[in-house]
Amino acid sequence: MSIKKSVLSSACLFAATLLSTASISTVANASEVENPWLVRLRVIDVIPDEGADIEAIGGDAKISDRIVPELDISYFFSENFAAELILATNPHNVSAVDTALGDVDLGDVTLLPPTLLAQYHFSPRGAVRPYVGAGVNYTFFYDNDPGDVVSVNYDNGFGFALQGGVDIPFNDTYFFNVDVKKLFLSTDVTVDAGAAGVVGADVDIDPWIVGVGIGRRF
Repeated sequence: MSIKKSVLSSACLFAATLLSTASISTVANASEVENPWLVRLRVIDVIPDEGADIEAIGGDAKISDRIVPELDISYFFSENFAAELILATNPHNVSAVDTALGDVDLGDVTLLPPTLLAQYHFSPRGAVRPYVGAGVNYTFFYDNDPGDVVSVNYDNGFGFALQGGVDIPFNDTYFFNVDVKKLFLSTDVTVDAGAAGVVGADVDIDPWIVGVGIGRRF
């Protein structure tokens, strides 16, 4: 847990530093970026790195992978500094495994984790343009089907994100993009299992998100 807190603290510090530097850079380079908007459409594979602390019955959580589309919108404050808003929604199958009750199907739930990242772009005029980012997300859980239990409730909440990627330009307008993100998402879950009682769990979802796509500069 201390390692995870250290990573999250580092992500916050990195994002705050980028945003602070970007603000200074914006004042100094207000006319530097001719086309400050970059919109990308990606296909992403959401790969949960899940774990759970389940009360009373023990066991662990299992959350399915999912391939979905993702839209992101970036604004460049200068050639090197940008902010990116990422929008995607992804349904997952959920189960509790190796519990005292055996494996329990918890149905499915859809996540909407809008994420805002501060980015540094290393080679904004190069043939290959790598970047890194860090930021924050707020995850909404909705469209919940409880499966074999009476109900499952997921608490919405904040998380953090780290990012690395590369843009490869076809020309001055269009780009090929490869992107990897690590999101640190946790939720408190309450399961009403009927005759078996109500069970609480602290679930870490912590997905890796690997994507490829096309971008357009405006």
